[in-house]
Amino acid sequence: MNTNPNIAKVASLVSEPSRAAILTTLLDDRFHTASELAYQAGIKQQTASFHLAKLAELNMVIIEHQGRHRYYRLANSEIAEVLESLLALSPPVEIKSLKQSTEMKALKYARTCYDHLAGKLGVELTKGLIDIGYIEAWDKEFAVTVKGEQFFSDFQIDLELLKTKKRKFSLKCIDWSERHYHLGGALGNAILNRMLELKWIERHPKTRAIKVTDNGAKEMKKLIPSVNLL
Repeated sequence: MNTNPNIAKVASLVSEPSRAAILTTLLDDRFHTASELAYQAGIKQQTASFHLAKLAELNMVIIEHQGRHRYYRLANSEIAEVLESLLALSPPVEIKSLKQSTEMKALKYARTCYDHLAGKLGVELTKGLIDIGYIEAWDKEFAVTVKGEQFFSDFQIDLELLKTKKRKFSLKCIDWSERHYHLGGALGNAILNRMLELKWIERHPKTRAIKVTDNGAKEMKKLIPSVNLL
């Protein structure tokens, strides 16, 4: 008798194309309405609500009630990590329009992977932090060096506070478009938030894409000279 958790039930949810599209949209770590998710998945709102109920049953999404409205978000960063790993194993989507091509190009360049930076920008920043000696790549995570501790302190990121959070401090997250690791976990989230605060980067209002501002590109090159932003 098999007493292991029922992985097949979770796999069946993720394998359904509409639910997969919904989950991918939710990788932006923002709350969305059923109608917004329906639009992204190309389905009716009623169908999206059905799929979201199934995902909520397995605690893959959380629901926030605001008056008569319901908002949905991924339940936690661990689910995002699994989804990003599955994306790295998945074949590329067939591009059928100029709009799709433009959106895909933007996502590959810079995007959020749940709550940290991904895409070319995320990978380049991670490589740059390694090259300059601020972090080191270990088996399943990144470790901050003594030199890095001073760097992050100067960058106004409190490492000791991050270590108290109920999540992984740093994480080697496989990037589906670059096929390299980028920096995730609490540290990756702190870097994203700090760059947003400094207005070095901006969120796209409707997708996971991230735009690097002109000042942001200049300041990143000062901070990490080896980073390739082209």
